[in-house]
Amino acid sequence: MKLIVNLKLQPTPEQARILRQTLELANKACNAISEQAWGTQTFRQYNLHKLVYHSIRDTFDLSAQVVVRLIAKVADAYKLDTKRERIFRLHGSIAYDDRILSCKRDDRVSIWTVEGRQAIPFVCGEYQRKLLPFRKGETDLIYRKGSFYLNAVCDVDEPLLDDAQDVIGVDFGIVNLATDSDGEVFTGAKVDETRRRYAHRRRNLQRKLTRSAKRKLKRLSGKQSRFQRDTNHVISKRLVLKAKDTTRAIAVENLKGIRERVTVRRSQRARHHNWAFAQLRNFLEYKTRLYGVRLYAVDPRHSSRECSRCGYTDKANRQSQDKFLCQSCGHCANADFNAALNLRARAVSISQTSTSVDKAA
Repeated sequence: MKLIVNLKLQPTPEQARILRQTLELANKACNAISEQAWGTQTFRQYNLHKLVYHSIRDTFDLSAQVVVRLIAKVADAYKLDTKRERIFRLHGSIAYDDRILSCKRDDRVSIWTVEGRQAIPFVCGEYQRKLLPFRKGETDLIYRKGSFYLNAVCDVDEPLLDDAQDVIGVDFGIVNLATDSDGEVFTGAKVDETRRRYAHRRRNLQRKLTRSAKRKLKRLSGKQSRFQRDTNHVISKRLVLKAKDTTRAIAVENLKGIRERVTVRRSQRARHHNWAFAQLRNFLEYKTRLYGVRLYAVDPRHSSRECSRCGYTDKANRQSQDKFLCQSCGHCANADFNAALNLRARAVSISQTSTSVDKAA
């Protein structure tokens, strides 16, 4: 299982200058490679290597392995789009491998630069430090807001899946981001408040046509994205650790088509379309694999209309966004909690005859 570990470099002012120059020279070389690739319509890495390797080494005075990595970067960019010439930002990220970067035990990295190898200290969390021995493959050097970071790929073994004794059903909602079959609710109140604040600021900035307003809009989008990501990480980790500690599996709904399938009131549409449902589900997916917890993706159809007590299904059972009242047996419950119980029951029924879904469609 591949995980990304983020390290923040702490270079001296002189080392920071060298790193910037390294990025600038590398990306100038990428643009030169891209120009030749576009001019000759040569996009495959092998063919591109034969075309530009020697000329790029001679022109930019770069080491052999650095040129190999830059050619790979350009070829990867053209895999995404061959309809226009690819232009690389001056301080865009570049990839290193073990031949031009290594991690030391004293929290330093030895990294190739235009002025030779540099030993640069880094900081990271204890969890990230434990993963570093599993570093394998590429490590990206990133320059963002005046700071340098390394994103290292770590390949860790997945633990064996636990033999689950029960299942936790998890329903994703609009008002509440998630509700589980234990009755624990992950409210969307703070999320909604933040969304409204960002929406208000976004509307004000969109009325302006200045470059400054556009830059602020971009920063605002980044802040909202990071807030969503952090919230989804917190929710998914809480659910997975609960399942791990109680020897249970997790059941979630198959999210395919959730935006089209779910009908929401006009007042809730912005909230509905702004939240990263798939991201939350993806976080649950990889964390369950990381902790050895089984994950089931079940058919969510009518889970919000079916009575978790008697099984009677009717559209009229769903009284409102948060209220469920069975028209047959009179069972009354929170609608999201009722749906979570139904998801749990469906996972329990299929667990007898099928294996857990490590990656649902």
